[in-house]
Amino acid sequence: MNSPRDRSLEGLCLRCGPLGENDRLLTLLSADEGLIRLAASGARRPRSSLGAAGPLTHLRAQVQQGNGLGRLRQVTVLRSYTRLGQQLDTLAAAQWLLELTQLLVPEGQSLPGLLPLVLHRLGQLEALLDAEALVLRQEALALAVQGGVQLLGIGGFGLPLHTELPSGAALLPPIGDWSWRCSLLPAEGFYANRHPGAVLLLNASEMALLQRLSRPQLPRKASGELMGPTPVWERLLDLLGFWCREHLGRSPRSLALLRQDSPAAAMRKTG
Repeated sequence: MNSPRDRSLEGLCLRCGPLGENDRLLTLLSADEGLIRLAASGARRPRSSLGAAGPLTHLRAQVQQGNGLGRLRQVTVLRSYTRLGQQLDTLAAAQWLLELTQLLVPEGQSLPGLLPLVLHRLGQLEALLDAEALVLRQEALALAVQGGVQLLGIGGFGLPLHTELPSGAALLPPIGDWSWRCSLLPAEGFYANRHPGAVLLLNASEMALLQRLSRPQLPRKASGELMGPTPVWERLLDLLGFWCREHLGRSPRSLALLRQDSPAAAMRKTG
């Protein structure tokens, strides 16, 4: 039987670091308790039963709660997403989702729907690992952008995608009008014109694509091909970076990894 100070929890390990000589400090996202920091005693020792508790693992844990940090007693790995590290694009997208989650969730406070969303996106990224390189890059970027839009919404910092400033009227991009532009002012939202304070301009197709990202599925053509070329998804990722810096104080560091022209990306462009 568990002691009164023991409890069971389920969560996703977002971060793992050293603690003392042989222990680890874990940051978990739990559906019921939000962000939790736990000590895993002896987890850095060879053959430790707690050694499997690391980043990108969905686990069930038995926790002993004392006066300070809770301590892991037992760990069962429900699913590991560590295969995402096999590809730079999937790893960067996963890190973006995990870092953004840590910026959004207050410690000890749950956000309903957030854990299932993150797990769903990680599973979708994992399904891309066998895809052709150019397709993988585009799909991983799209999942990162859509996941970011939806995480920000759950966290209370959602983009006002359907509201035109300053009037507050519905924002309806006129697809086909290539002269139309929408301005992003990170502190305020979207202006359906060219605004002198804009940090980014979107055309009608880009704005319409962004608006569709609040839906469950990625926008696709009838053929199943993803809508929007890779440079458009990169622009939308930049937009999220501006929004995060304004409303969260900083943007996840993994945005640079997602956005940069890595050697692998350069080879894809010239191949």
